[in-house]
Amino acid sequence: MQATLKDKVTFSGVGLHSGAAARLTMHPARPGHGIVFRRTDLTPAVEIPALWDHVTPSRLCTLLDNGQGVTLSTVEHVMAALAGTGIHNALVTVDGPEIPILDGSAAPFVQGILEVGIRRQAAALRAIRVLRPVEIREGEAFARLSPADHLEIDFQIDFTDAAIGHQEKRLDMANGAFLRELADSRTFCRASDVETMRRNGLALGGTYLNAVVVDGGRILTPGGLRHADEAVRHKMLDATGDLALAGAPLLARYTGHRAGHAMTNRLLRALFADPTAWAWELCSPELEDRLPGAGVAGYALHNPAAAIAAE
Repeated sequence: MQATLKDKVTFSGVGLHSGAAARLTMHPARPGHGIVFRRTDLTPAVEIPALWDHVTPSRLCTLLDNGQGVTLSTVEHVMAALAGTGIHNALVTVDGPEIPILDGSAAPFVQGILEVGIRRQAAALRAIRVLRPVEIREGEAFARLSPADHLEIDFQIDFTDAAIGHQEKRLDMANGAFLRELADSRTFCRASDVETMRRNGLALGGTYLNAVVVDGGRILTPGGLRHADEAVRHKMLDATGDLALAGAPLLARYTGHRAGHAMTNRLLRALFADPTAWAWELCSPELEDRLPGAGVAGYALHNPAAAIAAE
């Protein structure tokens, strides 16, 4: 069955890259609606479907475009939260060009969704089954989708900074694994990159309150890490959000090595360009039980302090 929110929930903050104040509200939506963003700061308001073919190239985040020049940036964390809680239908209104970064993770969005509740809808749910491997490579980096009975994510990163180094993690994303393992992991960056980004008009809203900043072997963010491998967990969080732009749950194993937002979107484009590589599948109750949002209603984040309460 499809699912939506029981009530609307609002979040306020600033955009990570723009630094502009931003207010986002998730609204319940009818079956078959999907996830749709609406820019309410424009007259008339402009809607952008949360789909892979509306992604446009951007640095350091996932940027949606309505095809006529209206964009919305940094959608990956809210998309991850919606996918991780099994929300298939929602209207997400935003009063600016960028999603609020909140604490740099998906935990505040997840907390808000859980607080208002999840409503099952009397409508069948379809998933996208990957039938054969599809891969994108760029130098040493690659991203791959291969057949699996439910979503799995396998990710590796390599950084010269000793505070990050080599990290790898693999997760079966069924039954609340996103909430337990990934939701509270924050975006991260090198201290040496911060000034470069700001000179280029990026990270203007970044602070120690919404990002993990590393300098060689040191963690500069007060309080340190939430997980020893928080960096790779955050990359998996990002991948969850970017894969949600497929428009339906994926039955596949995603493998990422030094992959990022752009590569994951290129992977989805390659998948859907090949009609022999995927197929729609009507979800049986047994299959629904293996999806990321199964059984999360009433769940409490294991680190509630990581979440910013919704208004």
